[in-house]
Amino acid sequence: MAVRAHGGTGGNETTTPTASEGSEGSVPRRLMAVATRLFAEKGFDRTSVQEIVDTAAVTKGAMYHYFDSKDDLLAEVYSRVLRMQMERLERIAYQELPVAQRVREAAADVVVTTIAHLDDATIFFRSLHQLSAAKQQNVRAERRRYHELFRSLICEGQEAGVFAAGVPADLVAEFYFGSVHHLSTWYRSDGPLSAAEIGDHYARLLLDALRPTAVGNIQT
Repeated sequence: MAVRAHGGTGGNETTTPTASEGSEGSVPRRLMAVATRLFAEKGFDRTSVQEIVDTAAVTKGAMYHYFDSKDDLLAEVYSRVLRMQMERLERIAYQELPVAQRVREAAADVVVTTIAHLDDATIFFRSLHQLSAAKQQNVRAERRRYHELFRSLICEGQEAGVFAAGVPADLVAEFYFGSVHHLSTWYRSDGPLSAAEIGDHYARLLLDALRPTAVGNIQT
């Protein structure tokens, strides 16, 4: 999270959060929550800084104390979910469990966490191109790290003979994440399935497709 230092000259804009804006920890959280909702509802380009600070009930100075720009808020929307998902995937991937179980847990987890942060996912695919080139590069690098670790689990299973090796692990990972990325286009919180149930179905579909007999049947 970028923190901007303001000088003491010129203007009346506050450089630090005021007492009425609550504790320091609550200000960035409020800003992030409001920005995420507005970006998802209206789009990044149609959401102004003034609208964000008014809705969050903070001053512009308070926002600029934590974020250099609206662009920084958008970058943080992406990064916070990617960081959280990466931490969870690392915990799953390095467990002393059979590789099929780790893949199943990882596959279900990315679905559940994506649904839990569906506004972030919506913003990600709608507005990523509006980040600066440098910030896009950073976000894509974080995303690649996640994909690489997931792909390494597929490779491990293929090398162990647990998964079919006929389809490259890269393609398996891209195919699966492609389906996850489309959750925001059809998922509804009032639908018949919970996030956990959808995650379980997705994971089971992936493991069924990776079974050597399943791939063998497709090839014949």
